[in-house]
Amino acid sequence: MRLDRSEVHVWLTRPEAAQGSERLRGYAALMTPDEREKQARYYFERDRHACLVTRALVRTTLSRYVSRRPDAWRFEKNEHGCPRLVPEQRDSELRFNLSHTDGLIACAVARERAVGVDVEHTGRRGETVAIADRYFSAAEVRELRALPQSRQRDRFFDYWTLKESYIKARGMGLALPLSQFSFLIEDDTGESVARDAPRIDIRFDTELRDDPLLWQFELERRSPQHRLALAVRKGEGPRLQVQVEEIVPDGGG
Repeated sequence: MRLDRSEVHVWLTRPEAAQGSERLRGYAALMTPDEREKQARYYFERDRHACLVTRALVRTTLSRYVSRRPDAWRFEKNEHGCPRLVPEQRDSELRFNLSHTDGLIACAVARERAVGVDVEHTGRRGETVAIADRYFSAAEVRELRALPQSRQRDRFFDYWTLKESYIKARGMGLALPLSQFSFLIEDDTGESVARDAPRIDIRFDTELRDDPLLWQFELERRSPQHRLALAVRKGEGPRLQVQVEEIVPDGGG
């Protein structure tokens, strides 16, 4: 499958859609012993299943673009724990990023570009708006608190998924302080994640030494419970074409 440098592809799957003993055996055959060991450490069956589907998604996705069997891909982690291809497999110039949440898994792929993706389940339990003061920039906290209370939780997930996508694209995870950059989200309706894609800008504190004009961000609601954000370093050229498709990974044969 062709992937031009002007494109980013995002592949989504819902773990509950990946069923059938033959399909799942095919997924399991793709994994390395280390991956199988990691999967076995999950206590709940649904988490073991999601781990299996995640590994199948990234392996079969990469093999869409390169003539390499899905079970042949090898991965490592950088100094911040972010996954990447091993050096001998980077000749394909592919960059990828993964994210998973309850009910949704995402794999973003670009060529020669830093890319990060995040998906979140907005109905999850636990604190949301209450932790903004700790993690968000002062500008984001002010904007969040200025909204009617009924809209604050929704906007919180807008910010959270965007921030996660950026720090993942940078390959630094939470080593990059979330308070040192701010997102500005503009839409015509005043509703979070409008029907038409909102305009998203980013501002950096001087400590980060990054250029807002080099980045492109996408934000959308995939379902009433799921938020998706994408960050890609587009460079000084025009906006990139982003294609999002929902699939069920094949067995990778």
